[in-house]
Amino acid sequence: MERREFVFAGAIAALALSVTFFFGVFTMPKLSEAAKPEKYRIAWSRYVGWEPYGYMEQSGILKKWAQKYGIEIELVFFTDYVESINQYTGGQFHGVTVTNMDTLTMPAVGGVDSTAIVVGDFSNGNDGVVLKNGSNVRDLKGRKVKLVEGSVSHYLLARALDKEGRGLTERDMTLVHTSDAQIQDVFLSDSDSRAAVVTWNPMLMEVRTAKGSKMVFDSSQIPGEIIDMLVVKTDAPDKLKKALAGAWYETMAVMSANDKTAAASAEFMAKNSGATLAQFKAQLKTTAMFYKAADAVAFTKGKQLKDTMEYVRTFSFDHGLYGEGKKSKDFVGIQFPDKSVMGDAKNVKFRFDSTYMQLAAEGKL
Repeated sequence: MERREFVFAGAIAALALSVTFFFGVFTMPKLSEAAKPEKYRIAWSRYVGWEPYGYMEQSGILKKWAQKYGIEIELVFFTDYVESINQYTGGQFHGVTVTNMDTLTMPAVGGVDSTAIVVGDFSNGNDGVVLKNGSNVRDLKGRKVKLVEGSVSHYLLARALDKEGRGLTERDMTLVHTSDAQIQDVFLSDSDSRAAVVTWNPMLMEVRTAKGSKMVFDSSQIPGEIIDMLVVKTDAPDKLKKALAGAWYETMAVMSANDKTAAASAEFMAKNSGATLAQFKAQLKTTAMFYKAADAVAFTKGKQLKDTMEYVRTFSFDHGLYGEGKKSKDFVGIQFPDKSVMGDAKNVKFRFDSTYMQLAAEGKL
């Protein structure tokens, strides 16, 4: 190429670059996909101890904390609790509201490494066994018992039989799997005078007060064993974990204050859950909420949690909830805040991490 051809070609290239730059400047306000904040999805379902998630979304608290860490958080409500866990386990969500037992038997056993970053409460009467025309646990004999099989309701039934069954076992009754979305209506419309059900609030409040019904056992008789948590994928980024913990404990501060904002939050959560304010407050009374992060940290680091998880994993394995081919309850490793592991240390899939609750307690989020 002659020199003049080279210079001409260079001039054309420079002109093209200038035009590109000129128009590029004026199109910059249109953000590329890469420039948008990362988005994370959290699944939640109906339960008095999880209603704060609906409030933190409506009030803007969640958005504020997400923006602080440069991310977006989408909360997705499920009417079916088990389906919310299934979708989390299947990879559609980064986190889910779930109990300690269901974390073990579904995502953990399924190979999804999960971490409890917020221990919100434990059921202290929010889960119960209800009978029509019955007065005690032994009256379950020969009945059809509706419950979500393999869930904490199943666990509660087993503990009720252990404590008050006097030799009665699950073989002495017929368990009927019923989804939590349907269980209230199914029980209330049941013409069987010996109907029985095991469920949780808000459904429990409706079935236990139905004519001829009596609650013969509830979770206040096994305090600290049915734990309600926020679980996320262990490899989720710190910014998501910090934003979620920050939003949760700001919401706890709102709820526990004695002011107009606290009252408004209770009214919203009651209405959002389909309960009256009186009913919602009654459900809160049977929920041992950890309003202070320091209390949640103490509970999570305490010896009782390890004792509870021993009960839970034994029940789960004995009832086949680990699935076929699992030879021991040690199949899944459960790690605690002190880094000790219960079960297989080479297959840790369920972790209790007090890090983010501790940061909240210290005001460092």
